[in-house]
Amino acid sequence: MQAFIKTLFEIVTIRKGPDAIPHSWVLLNVATAMWFLPLFIATAVVPGFGGAAVAVSVAGWALSLVCYAAVIVLAGYSSRLVQSLTAIIGCGAIIFLAQVVGLVTLSLLLGAALAQIIVYLLLFWSIHVKGHIISRTINRDWYVGLIIAIAVFLLQYALSMAVSPAS
Repeated sequence: MQAFIKTLFEIVTIRKGPDAIPHSWVLLNVATAMWFLPLFIATAVVPGFGGAAVAVSVAGWALSLVCYAAVIVLAGYSSRLVQSLTAIIGCGAIIFLAQVVGLVTLSLLLGAALAQIIVYLLLFWSIHVKGHIISRTINRDWYVGLIIAIAVFLLQYALSMAVSPAS
């Protein structure tokens, strides 16, 4: 488990690619459980993050996985699907946890506005990481993966805007 988390950190820091993760349905399930951990923490500690926000987060997450899976399969790399989804979910979990912990702790230390900026920077980094994972998976240049990751993010954002109640 420690080696798996270390590998995810190396992917998050763009030192490795999804090929560093073994093809394992067990690791895919572990990564999925890891992704839900910060979601549950956020419901407990982030004000206003409750039922509807959780549902939108899970729906956006599922949409992104379907999109990434479609890209991988359509590009002809089905054999890399489990490794890539494990990397996307696991790296997303690490960044998501950093966002939740950062939002809570930095809000206390630096104020809510600066904490939000840092959380958004982590969000942009996660898009870069997912682009890295996709580009390595489908053997394309880094910018192709980044464009795909941006497109998926925009789909997630559109979904969240469509189903979230107006504030």
